[in-house]
Amino acid sequence: MSNLLKDIYSPSFYNKFSDVLNEVLPSFNRNNFLKLIFDKSWKNRELKDRMKHTSIVLNQFLPANFDHAAENIITMITVLRQRKFLDSSLEFMFFPDYIETFGRNHFDTSIKTFEFVTQFTSCEFAVRPFIIQYGDQMIKEMHAWSSHDSLHVRRLASEGSRPRLPWAIALPELKKNPKPILPILESLKTDPSEYVRRSVANNLNDISKDNPNTVLAIAKQWKGLGKETDGIIKHACRTLLKQGHADILKYYRLNVSDKIQVKDFKIITPKLKIGSHLEFSFNLINTESKKQTVRVEFAIYYLRQNGQLSKKVFKISEREIKPNEKIFFNKKQSFKIITTRKFYLGQQKLSIIINGQEKTLGNFELT
Repeated sequence: MSNLLKDIYSPSFYNKFSDVLNEVLPSFNRNNFLKLIFDKSWKNRELKDRMKHTSIVLNQFLPANFDHAAENIITMITVLRQRKFLDSSLEFMFFPDYIETFGRNHFDTSIKTFEFVTQFTSCEFAVRPFIIQYGDQMIKEMHAWSSHDSLHVRRLASEGSRPRLPWAIALPELKKNPKPILPILESLKTDPSEYVRRSVANNLNDISKDNPNTVLAIAKQWKGLGKETDGIIKHACRTLLKQGHADILKYYRLNVSDKIQVKDFKIITPKLKIGSHLEFSFNLINTESKKQTVRVEFAIYYLRQNGQLSKKVFKISEREIKPNEKIFFNKKQSFKIITTRKFYLGQQKLSIIINGQEKTLGNFELT
């Protein structure tokens, strides 16, 4: 069995999906559908390309009238649910893509279809071109979604409007000015679903990268409303905390102090190979006469292809440290090859950060 994510689009999947198409579309031709899906470029197509390809092929078997095609998609999903087709709906991301591709000029029908489809497979990527094209009109619809009975629709209101949603097209106007989507987040700040609240936090974290003062103002407004809302704020401020933003450090009473000292810092593996771990240790000592709240982080300055160093911050702990208390830390960081980061051989750097202040810096070599 393949471990490649793109192979969720397998012959078995399309054969089962063809059974549904055959039930919903009276003139459906299975052989033609499979022939078009498995074209000469199929093996070289990656996950998103296979999804897009499926959307385009499906269009050839759906009515030319988008309103009728949307009705067919809703029927397909109804049948898929009845058959309990799969444990995951990731494979069906081509449904939102179909709406994005062929429904752009059919606003009302697309909105209704998004509302239904996202309860089966998320439409967070597909709604973004509608935000760009329709602006306030689309934001108004998404604000209405924030009061929907379905948590999936409520989450779409927040997740789909993130200014910097990963792996999706950015929303330049909302990066400049997030004010239009703030009522959506306000509506969802006490949502009963953690799934939705986490999306609100991620949206605010996106906003913090371009408009930190907006997020700081929201943090002050929402402070103390409840445990869940405080959790949203903390997760929303994670980038600002990693940046050592002075106002957010003050908000969380993370005082910069020379009395909190890092001692006995040691890089245990000063030379390591790709695939192994960087290991380091240090002691943290509070020489103050009162307890302090400390946020303990480390930063790796990764060597890039151009020879420059790129800093990335990782959280270790956030806790109280008593007067004269000494806490020992031992940490390992993986250098195993992953798809989201490429490692380059040579000298890199490691630092320990306490309450946003870099306390010590050392070198290690990746061989």
